[in-house]
Amino acid sequence: MSASGKVIKYLTRAEIEMFFRQVKGLRDRAIFRLAYHRGLRASEVALLQLGDWDPKEGVLVVHRLKGSVSAPFHLLPVEATALRAWLRVRGTTPGPIFLSRNHRGISRWALDELMKRYAKAAGISPVKAHMHALKHSCGTHLAEMDEPVVIIQDWLGHRNIANTMVYVEVTNKARQAATARLRNWK
Repeated sequence: MSASGKVIKYLTRAEIEMFFRQVKGLRDRAIFRLAYHRGLRASEVALLQLGDWDPKEGVLVVHRLKGSVSAPFHLLPVEATALRAWLRVRGTTPGPIFLSRNHRGISRWALDELMKRYAKAAGISPVKAHMHALKHSCGTHLAEMDEPVVIIQDWLGHRNIANTMVYVEVTNKARQAATARLRNWK
């Protein structure tokens, strides 16, 4: 349970590793790397357009929904590698990066089915087998890595910092570190 009292469902780092060991195919690897590392909602995956990607700079414009803040981000090497590998197969035709059979952006339903399939293969509880668990995992893992709250807020596209606070809990480690820093405070 978070400090705000909300219970969020996320994959532990070990579960994320098991999940990615099950993800097959260049397209799916790129989808799930971006969804996890960028904290994307399923609908936001479908919004990604080829024109949003600047391969020279390694920057992807992420379009957020639900009042969140859209912004360009330098991708992490693991994301950029997965995206470049997929785009070599997909080609350079303008449009959604992740196409459906009817050449529109991949549907939330299709993403949900893929998530369920890979989570099951990884032995992850069905309770966590939904796309939004990847967004929660991203926020939680950034907090566990002691990233500042404002960085997590920006990373996830939260307009309101209160939405970010569900990922931030004061842990014994953080409490002890604060005590050490503030030892001479008078």
